[in-house]
Amino acid sequence: MCNKSYTNPNSLRKHKRIHSQAQAYSCDVCNKPFTYQNDLKKHQRIHTGERPYSCGVCHKSFSEQGSLKKHQRIHTGDRPFCCGICNESFTEQSSLKRHQRVHSGERPYTCGICNKSFTEHGSLKKHQRIHTGERPYSCSICNKSFSEQGSLKKHHRVHSGEHPYTCGVCNKSFSEQGSLKKHQRIHSGERPYVCGVCNKSFSEQGSLKKHLRIHSVERPYTCDVCNKSFNEQGNLKKHLRIHTGERPYSCSICNESFSEQSGLKRHERIHTGERPYTCSVCNKSFSQQSSLKKHRRIHTGERPYTCSICSKSFTQHGSLKKHQRIHASELP
Repeated sequence: MCNKSYTNPNSLRKHKRIHSQAQAYSCDVCNKPFTYQNDLKKHQRIHTGERPYSCGVCHKSFSEQGSLKKHQRIHTGDRPFCCGICNESFTEQSSLKRHQRVHSGERPYTCGICNKSFTEHGSLKKHQRIHTGERPYSCSICNKSFSEQGSLKKHHRVHSGEHPYTCGVCNKSFSEQGSLKKHQRIHSGERPYVCGVCNKSFSEQGSLKKHLRIHSVERPYTCDVCNKSFNEQGNLKKHLRIHTGERPYSCSICNESFSEQSGLKRHERIHTGERPYTCSVCNKSFSQQSSLKKHRRIHTGERPYTCSICSKSFTQHGSLKKHQRIHASELP
């Protein structure tokens, strides 16, 4: 049939079942048929929960010997599968195969709806949920559902209050790694997102996105009281509070209220004593980012505010304003 050869007649007999499609072994729980008795035996462990292969280091158990073998590489550090191009090594052959697509550019899994292609089958499966609307992962507490298991895991922390990611500088903890990464830029001063028009830099991509609208002439959101227009609906909403006097954010300690959440957050630091903005030169800390920015000019010598009459420069706008009064008094 296929000319495959065997040294053992038993092995040949087992192999022939592939061609004959003889499936002599059947699961007595779910009736799933199998060609080989050994495959049936492995399958039955799904129903029995039997995990006969145990790790001698951490005692984690497995239903298959192959799974135990893969697991043991965590302890031994063995990475037997090596990329022939960049020499990166992996614990599993499947991981090497996926990695090789980085070099080859191969994207064998294609969406049948929008033709977007992916390097991994799992990535395609997740993507298809955009089209189907499927959200198979559901929270057992509030029934909110998610398209990805990772999103459900993050959501669970809302209920548990778990904050597993901690800042090594100020010990502030976060429920998501991405939030910690953003926070750490307060301490490092890193601003990796740069405007291509004016070169202003930002610590968050969302802040850059908002900033880019300054350069765009489009301001589609207009106040129906004073006709001032805005490039974001959120900014219009904040602006309307000037007219309505609404101050929806209230301090739980002294009841002082604010029109913006950021204002409340800054205020709360008066009570907590939190000073999250630290100077990388002298380690002096501040409750507000703007205060740190002003302070840094002591070290840099930057004096960005210049008098248009005598060209004297200052580190703060308020100092320039005071200085200009000297010239105002000199006028006849």
